[in-house]
Amino acid sequence: MKSNFFLLFLSIFFLFGCTSPENENETLYVAAASDLHHALTEIGEAFTKETNIPLEFTFGSTGLLTQQIQEGAPFDLFLAAHESYINRLIERDALLNDSKEYYAVGRLVVMGSPEQEGTRLNLEYLLHPEVKTIAIANPEHAPYGKAAQEALKSQGIWEDVQPKLVYAENIRQAYQYVESGNADVGIIALALMYKTEFPYQLIDEDTHLPLRQALGIPTQTEKAELSQEFVDFILSEQGQSILKQYGFDLP
Repeated sequence: MKSNFFLLFLSIFFLFGCTSPENENETLYVAAASDLHHALTEIGEAFTKETNIPLEFTFGSTGLLTQQIQEGAPFDLFLAAHESYINRLIERDALLNDSKEYYAVGRLVVMGSPEQEGTRLNLEYLLHPEVKTIAIANPEHAPYGKAAQEALKSQGIWEDVQPKLVYAENIRQAYQYVESGNADVGIIALALMYKTEFPYQLIDEDTHLPLRQALGIPTQTEKAELSQEFVDFILSEQGQSILKQYGFDLP
């Protein structure tokens, strides 16, 4: 009885225990700006289906992810919401010098609640008395938050709307504030509005500096070749088509 149990245990160990480390070694750990949550997840699924290389994503604000990578976080690839963060990491030898690539240009929208369907959701609408709270990503560490701040300043209404602002840790959290009713409106990434029922209106891209999004491969990774394979897929016709579908402009 004990002998049979031991043989069964060995069979299970060799069946599962021996394959797990190999799969773990092949997994690519990708840090990405939160505006990419939907689009990059779809790109990743297509990439894994084609290559059998599993991916694990960590989405967050570009500034906070930059800090983690600078401190040696074990990521194999980083997709930032603005190229300046990639430049900073390259200067500090945290990313491979020749790994920087532009992959998209982001757009901003004013997002409202379903009750605001038909309302002209432009920046001036934010001054309306019925708008009590406005969600934006924190401009200190989120490129979309900084772009929102620039847009409001360019319209001359930054000081007026400041008392209404609710700062989110990242742009996806800002979306969730509006989605949950914790904010009346939000200045959100267009990429997060795909297939949503919430009304929104594009913000004129001339009101803020371009959100030129770039990526890079961390110097500490031991999977640079696999990372480059995923980069090539993102920049391929298929990857770029998915990004465009979610509202990104192409670089």
